[in-house]
Amino acid sequence: MEAVAHLRNNPTSTRKMRLVADLIRGKGAFEALTILKFSKQEPATKLEKLLKSAINNWEQKNALRPEDNDLFVKEIQVNAGTMIKRFLPAPQGRAYRLRKRSNHVTIKIDSKIAVAPPVAAEAETAE
Repeated sequence: MEAVAHLRNNPTSTRKMRLVADLIRGKGAFEALTILKFSKQEPATKLEKLLKSAINNWEQKNALRPEDNDLFVKEIQVNAGTMIKRFLPAPQGRAYRLRKRSNHVTIKIDSKIAVAPPVAAEAETAE
């Protein structure tokens, strides 16, 4: 079973975030955490926190230890968010357009090992 985590309205351009997201796409979850931890790029800290959230969501959903189940980053999407538009005064009465970009990130992680749903396990023990 896969788990999902979302990051909305992150104040970083989508281009910068996609560079970091491409580093971890398809990798193992704990390998991806290591890559993000030692990456010098600023968006890596936000993605690291998001990946930890996705791992925790998976753990809550399946009631199993994530270390034993070979988790990997199944899908990661970086989409454009809202853009704040401002004008910056420029010489000779002109104005420069200033666009402050943001993005939305969705990350899905899954286990390579087939995991039985926890509800079925509880039903068997009740009988």
